[in-house]
Amino acid sequence: MNPSSLLTTAHEAMNIAAELVRRTTPGSPIAKGDRDMATAVDFAVEHAVRNYLRETTPDIGFLGEEEGAAGAPRELIWTLDPVDGTANLLHGLPLCAISLGLVERGRPVLGVIEHPFLGARYWAVEGQGAFANGHRIQASRTASLREAIVSLGDYAVGTDAERKNQLRLAVTKHLAAAVLRVRMLGAAAVDLAWLAQGRLDASITLSNKPWDFAAGVVLAREAGAHVVARDGSPHTLDSASVVAVAAPLVGDILDLLRQAEAELATQEPVATKRL
Repeated sequence: MNPSSLLTTAHEAMNIAAELVRRTTPGSPIAKGDRDMATAVDFAVEHAVRNYLRETTPDIGFLGEEEGAAGAPRELIWTLDPVDGTANLLHGLPLCAISLGLVERGRPVLGVIEHPFLGARYWAVEGQGAFANGHRIQASRTASLREAIVSLGDYAVGTDAERKNQLRLAVTKHLAAAVLRVRMLGAAAVDLAWLAQGRLDASITLSNKPWDFAAGVVLAREAGAHVVARDGSPHTLDSASVVAVAAPLVGDILDLLRQAEAELATQEPVATKRL
């Protein structure tokens, strides 16, 4: 199936989702773990989009953040983060997003991201470029770390958070010494959309869930950014990290990550690494 034939369907699904986010009160947080939560909005959006896509694309699978996969494994699967940045939403911060991706045999091929409180919609289909509100966008061409604004994914919470955050803190330290500014926006779909639009020069997240990143990865690639794992290998949905970066900065960002990891290794007798 040609992914571009499903773009209209993806936009219609996003219309449903965005309207729900804008008009539904989040209510009290629903605990999912240590400092991890959902809201009534997350579940309402996931139910509505799942139902719409089941009716319109019954042969395509579905994977949502809140309720997991539906149906048998398929070569094509929709991935949905109904509210990326739930903590921001609960605190009235407009930096949240809805992220809908289409994955074909493990590779993201279509993505639509909505920033419902900022009036922005981003989309891309593999091989057809990246767009924001109908205008083609392009990743930054910044060539110097000293001029770069770099976003960093949230620190870990929950099980083993202290160990996981050692590398995140080391990366933060090295970024703070090298780049123009470090930002932590709290939503991967904001990071990657703004990276694709050239507002950010790199985005580093030391985790990787398909509902968080499928849409943003195809958007960043189609805008001309490089998307890799932290060891520099091509990013896949099985990678443990997502490094999206303006093409001229790839080598510098990967060197910085290696320096942070090497520094941490000298402090830890045993380092378990999964790139």
